[in-house]
Amino acid sequence: MSTAKNKAALAKKLGVSRSSLYYRPKRPKEDELLKDRILAVQTEHPAYGHKRLAMALALNKKRILRVMKKFGIRPRILRGKPVKRDDLGNLPTKVPNLAKTLCPIRANVLYAGDFTYIPWDGGFVYVATVLDVFTREIVGWHIGLHHTTALITEAFLDAVRRTGVAPQIFHSDQGSEYVSGSYELLLEAHGTKASQSKKSSPWENGFQESFYNNFKLEFGAATRFKDLGELVEAVHRQIRYYNTRRIHTALRMPPTTYRERHQNKTAALMAA
Repeated sequence: MSTAKNKAALAKKLGVSRSSLYYRPKRPKEDELLKDRILAVQTEHPAYGHKRLAMALALNKKRILRVMKKFGIRPRILRGKPVKRDDLGNLPTKVPNLAKTLCPIRANVLYAGDFTYIPWDGGFVYVATVLDVFTREIVGWHIGLHHTTALITEAFLDAVRRTGVAPQIFHSDQGSEYVSGSYELLLEAHGTKASQSKKSSPWENGFQESFYNNFKLEFGAATRFKDLGELVEAVHRQIRYYNTRRIHTALRMPPTTYRERHQNKTAALMAA
C-alpha cells in the first residue's frame, strides 16, 4: 500500500482529514522566540518569576508560565523559606498600630522602617531602610557595623533629607532600637506619630518584610566582595535597582516610576 493510502486509512481511522496529518503548528517556533526573550530579561533581572516577566514583556502571565515550564526555565535566583523572627521576651509597648487601618493615597504620609544584617568577615553589616508605603520606594537608608538607635536614626534623617519632608506616621516593629527614648523624641521633634506592630507579628510590617526578603535574595552572598567598601557600594546599587528598575508586582512598574507618574498626574489635575 502506498504512503498516501496509508495516511488516508489512518486519517479515516482517527476521524480527521488527511491534510491534518501534514500540519505542523507554528507554536513551537513562537515558543522558542519567547524563550529567548524570557532569558534576555532574566539576564538583567535574575530573580524575576513569571508574573514580573509577563509585566516586563507585556504578555499574558499564563503564556509566560507555560513557556517557562516547557523549557524548564526558572528564576536564576530562587527563594528559600522565610525565617521567622524570634521573640526576645521584652514587654510590649503601648504604641498602637496606626498603619493597620490606614491606606495612604499619596506619598510622605506613612513610612515603614526596619533593618537587616548581612554576614561579613566574621561579623555583620547592618542595613536600615525607610519605605514609603504609598510608592513602595525606599526613601532613606543607612549602613553600619552595629544595630543601634543611631543606625535607624540616620536612616530616618536620610529619608527626611531626600524627600524634604517628614512623614505623618512612621511604622516599625517593637525592636529595642525603635522603642528607645531617643528615637521616640526624634519622631516627636519632626511632628511624626509612631506606629508599631504587635510583638512577634512581622506580617504587621509586611511591606518591609517583603522588601528584605527580595533584597537579601537578589543581593546574594557577601563573600564575593574583596573589601567592605565594595560591599557597601553594592548595597547602594541594589537599593537603586529596586527603586528605579525592578518591577514591583503591586505597582506593575518600579517604585520611582510610580511616584513620578502620580506626581505628574496630580500636577496636571491641579493645573486644569
